[in-house]
Amino acid sequence: MVDITHKNTTLRTAVAQAIVKVSKPETIAAIQNDLVPKGNVFAMSKAAGLLGVKRTPDILPDCHPLPIEFTGVEYEINELEITVLFTVKTIYKTGVEVEAMHGASVVALNMYDMLKPIDKGIEIHHIKLLHKKGGKSDFKNRFRTDITAAVMVCSDTISAGNKVDKAGKAIIEKLKACGIQTEAYEIIPDELEMIQVKAKQYQENGVDLIIYTGGTGLSARDVTPEALAPLLDRRIPGIEEAIRNYGQDRTPYAMLSRSVAGTIKNTLVLALPGSTNGASESMDAIFPSVLHIFGILRGARHD
Repeated sequence: MVDITHKNTTLRTAVAQAIVKVSKPETIAAIQNDLVPKGNVFAMSKAAGLLGVKRTPDILPDCHPLPIEFTGVEYEINELEITVLFTVKTIYKTGVEVEAMHGASVVALNMYDMLKPIDKGIEIHHIKLLHKKGGKSDFKNRFRTDITAAVMVCSDTISAGNKVDKAGKAIIEKLKACGIQTEAYEIIPDELEMIQVKAKQYQENGVDLIIYTGGTGLSARDVTPEALAPLLDRRIPGIEEAIRNYGQDRTPYAMLSRSVAGTIKNTLVLALPGSTNGASESMDAIFPSVLHIFGILRGARHD
């Protein structure tokens, strides 16, 4: 199966349809009057769909087992056509589009099975996804596409040439995937004053996003949070919590990180871990949804 361990858990919803077309009005009348020999068509088909949607990963090999937290089945009758509307919700890392289409298919097939003794001309049409929401595309930046960034690698070892930077490069790749141009990339030692100078410099130059990697741990030379905190107009605890919560699901040592997030005027400043995995996972935890901030800072509404 596709690796989804890097994804965030969100509320996911999908609505699918299937259309059952009967061949005569008498069939519709039998359904509505509960005269079908095999029983109540709508009730039994709904039950079949509820059972079927839970078995989706047992039938389709690439589907992830996931918690089905809501299933809704509705019917619309239009002359000889019955439209099945199947809604599925979950709070998970991946969507439920296939589950919704599978559920709609099972409902339609059960209707066919129940109606075939009284109607030999039944057809099933237009099994398709109507809409979905809750995935990564729903939380992308809707306000600006011209965001600029600066990436600062804080490391005595790397700045001395004794080690190659990987964390900063990983951050740049994540930014590129979000459509963000990295205007500056620097490697500096773990010096409090230099960290502050760079933050002020790039904020004054109009850079929208300044990301530091390194210096967020607990060693004597880890001073990035101490350097940045006095410069921030406002801390954003939710971003910091999201980073640590995401990391804690992957390693118990994430609780030791002192990642920082806040603003200097309209510039967002982030201090992320210095390890490659820590930096990359921190980016996965908050991007692209964190880019919503640049619209809010300019007065846009959250909705």
